Amino acid sequence: YGALIRGGSHNPGGPEEDWGIKFNYNSGEPAPEKITDQIYEETKTISEILTCPDMPDIDLSAVGEVQYGDTFSVEVISSVDDYLELLEEVFDFDMLRKFLSSPKFSFVFDALHAVTGAYAESIFVEALGGSKDSLKNCVPKEDFGGGHPDPNLTYAKELVALMFDEGGKYDFGAASDGDGDRNMILGKDFFITPSDSVAMIAANAQECIPYFKDGLKGVARSMPTSGALDLVAAKLGVPFFETPTGWKFFGNLMDAGKCSVCGEESFGTGGDHVREKDGIWAVLAWLSILAKKNEGATDLVTVKDIAVQHWNEYGRNYFCRYDYEGCDSDSANKMMEHLRTTVIPSATEGSKMGSFTVAKADDFEYTDPIDGSVASKQGIRIVFSDGSRIIFRLSGTGSSGATIRLYIEQYEDDKSKMLLDAQEALKPIIETALEVSKLKEFTGREKPTVIT
Repeated sequence: YGALIRGGSHNPGGPEEDWGIKFNYNSGEPAPEKITDQIYEETKTISEILTCPDMPDIDLSAVGEVQYGDTFSVEVISSVDDYLELLEEVFDFDMLRKFLSSPKFSFVFDALHAVTGAYAESIFVEALGGSKDSLKNCVPKEDFGGGHPDPNLTYAKELVALMFDEGGKYDFGAASDGDGDRNMILGKDFFITPSDSVAMIAANAQECIPYFKDGLKGVARSMPTSGALDLVAAKLGVPFFETPTGWKFFGNLMDAGKCSVCGEESFGTGGDHVREKDGIWAVLAWLSILAKKNEGATDLVTVKDIAVQHWNEYGRNYFCRYDYEGCDSDSANKMMEHLRTTVIPSATEGSKMGSFTVAKADDFEYTDPIDGSVASKQGIRIVFSDGSRIIFRLSGTGSSGATIRLYIEQYEDDKSKMLLDAQEALKPIIETALEVSKLKEFTGREKPTVIT
């Protein structure tokens, strides 16, 4: 058994845009491949579709059960109340309430006219005492107000403008996506990459979040996500897992009691309180870290302060992702085939790519430590001797064309270089990636659609 979720995810939605159905399995996690494969096989046997044209409409605004005949009923629940009850078990709401009422701190949350707008006032205002003026675009709309509900620096334009305004009043900003599972975290004139976010949450979880008071069972990240979390796991002495992209892989680890905090570079972060990435949870995790670090502080401890302190302790994994959206599918597949058949075989240990020395190159394959299932062709990765990485993946979450994702990472432990501009720090390796992939030649694209 499970649940169907309808929506456009983090893509533009509405009658003329994306609309889809997700099936989440019995623990709340995205359905594993063994289930989706079975569903696909069942679709091949469908011979007729039965409908209920005479079934009256249900008032979805009224909580309660509606009975139809003797054997069928529909129950409307308040998911906001259930979710809030769970969050109160995870976080210290008294600490958060005190921090949000502090005159020295101001925050803003942008729901991008998507589903978390229905939760925002109940959680941030009514439960935690925040100002209603701190909520932006919190009226859910079927087409997301004509916007693109993907919480990144390109599409969350209004929030980014507020947080990077030279005279801006906000110390902390956050956004969530179309179905509420992704998040973006910003400080004043400061962006926290999702890769850094999950690492910083993990590093501070035991101290700042009561749910983790006994420590973490383990941590996990998707393969394209930077290695920042690996460093935290090593210092904490907890198990670490590298999985393919897709939350279902984390779900297996959580169900087996092996993972407490996990994340993906695609703005998904979560804990084992549920089996899905959770945008509001990530926002409250960051607010909890800020609240704890500001206890007894004279001056405001900021998002930037927390990030710099973390980098000084662990080093910084400079990271960025280039998204080339809506590419011709054939051209994108030809580029990936070029990487598999030409680049990987020649990228032997010790060989050179630009100024970088290759350590290994492969097409990532994952054997699930819980059920033994194997996921192959999960992304082309080239790892260099200094730990830098180039990764290429195709993504198919939209309904038009293919999206090529290029991930770039370079580690730096020189404390004098913790605050370089990421694009400048990564410029040589980005140029190498574009050259070896021949992305421009295959796709005709001069520049990415989105840079994060």
